[in-house]
Amino acid sequence: MVLSDLSTSVAWGHPALRLIVDAQPDAPVAVRTLTTGRPAAPRANQPLVELLIAGEGRARASHRFSDTAVGVRLRCTGNSESRDGRWHQLLVLLRDERTGLAAQVRFRSADGVGACQVTTRVTNEGLAPVLLLGVTSFAAGFAGSPVDELDLVRADSEWLGESRWVRERLRDHLPDVGLRDHGQDGRGRYAVTSDGTWSTGAHLPTAGLVDRVTGRAWLWQIEHNGPWRWEVGERREGAYVALLGPTDIDHQWQERLAPGESFETVPVSIAVSENGLDGAVAALTEHRRALVRPHPDRAALPVVFNDYMNTLMGDPTTAKLLPLVDAAAAAGAEVFCIDAGWYDNGTDWWDSVGEWRPSHTRFPRGLGEVLDRIRGHGMVPGLWLEPEVIGVRSPMAARLPGAAFLQRGGVRLAEHDRYHLDLRHPAAVAHLDEVVDRLTGELGVGYLKLDYNIDPGTGTDFAAASAGAGLLDHNRAHLAWLDRVLDRHPGLTLENCASGAMRMDYALLARMQLQSTSDQQDHLRYPPIAVAAPLSVLPEQAASWAYPQPDMTDEQIAFTMCTGMLGRLYLSGRLDAMTDQQRALVHDGVRHYAEIRSVLTTAVPVWPLGLPGFADPWLSLALRAGDVTYLAVWRRPGADPGVRLDLPHLRGRSVGADVLYPRRLPAWSCDWSPGTATLTVAAGGAEPAARIFRLVAGAGVTHPEKEG
Repeated sequence: MVLSDLSTSVAWGHPALRLIVDAQPDAPVAVRTLTTGRPAAPRANQPLVELLIAGEGRARASHRFSDTAVGVRLRCTGNSESRDGRWHQLLVLLRDERTGLAAQVRFRSADGVGACQVTTRVTNEGLAPVLLLGVTSFAAGFAGSPVDELDLVRADSEWLGESRWVRERLRDHLPDVGLRDHGQDGRGRYAVTSDGTWSTGAHLPTAGLVDRVTGRAWLWQIEHNGPWRWEVGERREGAYVALLGPTDIDHQWQERLAPGESFETVPVSIAVSENGLDGAVAALTEHRRALVRPHPDRAALPVVFNDYMNTLMGDPTTAKLLPLVDAAAAAGAEVFCIDAGWYDNGTDWWDSVGEWRPSHTRFPRGLGEVLDRIRGHGMVPGLWLEPEVIGVRSPMAARLPGAAFLQRGGVRLAEHDRYHLDLRHPAAVAHLDEVVDRLTGELGVGYLKLDYNIDPGTGTDFAAASAGAGLLDHNRAHLAWLDRVLDRHPGLTLENCASGAMRMDYALLARMQLQSTSDQQDHLRYPPIAVAAPLSVLPEQAASWAYPQPDMTDEQIAFTMCTGMLGRLYLSGRLDAMTDQQRALVHDGVRHYAEIRSVLTTAVPVWPLGLPGFADPWLSLALRAGDVTYLAVWRRPGADPGVRLDLPHLRGRSVGADVLYPRRLPAWSCDWSPGTATLTVAAGGAEPAARIFRLVAGAGVTHPEKEG
């Protein structure tokens, strides 16, 4: 790269993204504009890089990552632009003369996409060691929008209750304390953090700001499979955003940089829009598609049948599996994944896992008999695996050296009767490589569901400057291991799971092909999770369970099928015990899903009822792709007979609306109003029910005959 001459600003971007960085010699380097093309805002004073170090701290006492002592002194020393395929790249160089710390901020943006990925690399060019306590990946002011006009969009999450999104006035979190009257910036902030390795176990690393008046919006994500922090706060000129990986105050993270040494932050991405939250979601959706690793699964999007949820529940045997395999194949499944228990010889396996060898008692003639039946139907065989853990009673606990496990004070960390491998250690990596290569090579497995059911906490202090630093290095080693697995087995499909969606981040999802959205077993409680998923995960990666059962009514079967159909259809249920009529209803859903999946990789999600509430009686998700919109609607207990759905992208157009699924059940009434861009639907009967509609812009209303 050739550095440009220094100037008072750096302008960069492409037609879908515009970035202006102020680089004046007498002020901190700061983002002035990050938009899709909006006029430049007034100068912002929030430093682009915030660097908290021991011995310097903050320039002014506060609880936030804004105006750190080093951050306000960093000055621009140059910048450069380059291209890497479709990616535009900008490198901004900064330096603090007092400490000798230099920073490189790298922006990457895919051509035509209103979003960018950002990392910061800090190098000690001074003469003395420096102890880092926190480094922002990105920090910027949301200049030009009064705080009183801003909404904060964020989500809480937990096991069985993932992705609970809310949209709130930012002022509800940041009281107006009269900063201009005091002539000073604030000291408070609204900070959201995640610790340990369940990166989405309590809160989501995706959030955003929306100007209610202008529609200007930012939506960000922190792309890390470990601890993170995002915060918003108020300065005199408006709100600011700071995005970070692990920090000392939150995660016991410290990194000592000797002269000449460097540290690079975790990646973060920011999508921008002038069209409100929906526009920012559309931009971040396209950005995620640019981030994810190429893989055959991305085009095929096969239907996966998994034997666990509300079906075998971790108790597979040859006798139970063979009829399920036949029934799944008849329904149209293309992958059959045998979930937990396939390695269990009849003991309590939770604390003895780690060897990952097929059970002899469960499969008297060998697991190969079941895998051959799967392949005989043309399906890809898959297995559940929890690679990062070793049960405390597992033979591997003694075979592997102590240094191959996360530890504190020389003691192996144990959580829920499992030890946690430290993937910095070659013995841990060699063990996992042997397992994966054996399952794919000897058994011919083409799909692995990688689960993760414990969280080891702060990290490991073995061979690390701090427990948080040890965990960060382990997190990065985990990503490198996944990359090497896919390099060796480019056709192997990897599902990301962690007690459902406790680790639903784009460090992992940039590598793995699909994401389990929940472990929720109640079909009535699952829809809000599935509806919210595309805010965090690409539709083509979001695998929501559909688990129809023989004891369900036809409406209940259709209800749970609809839950899985506007994403990756993830099928389960005792299909082998169903009546012909019930199986036909399932088969119809799989067949119509095949029509939907053809547009999943280009579709953009919208929410006709706004962000879903976990207890909302009506729920809706739409995927728009050109002139076609696929619309899912669920009516839950307590709902009114009808609901009005807002579809502003179809305003002023005639729309043909028909029920795609289920067509065998009573039709719902539909009334389209082009002027208000609203579709009013009403369901007959009182039973909870769901429908998938296909809306075609410019077409006349159709009324298809029922199937069957």
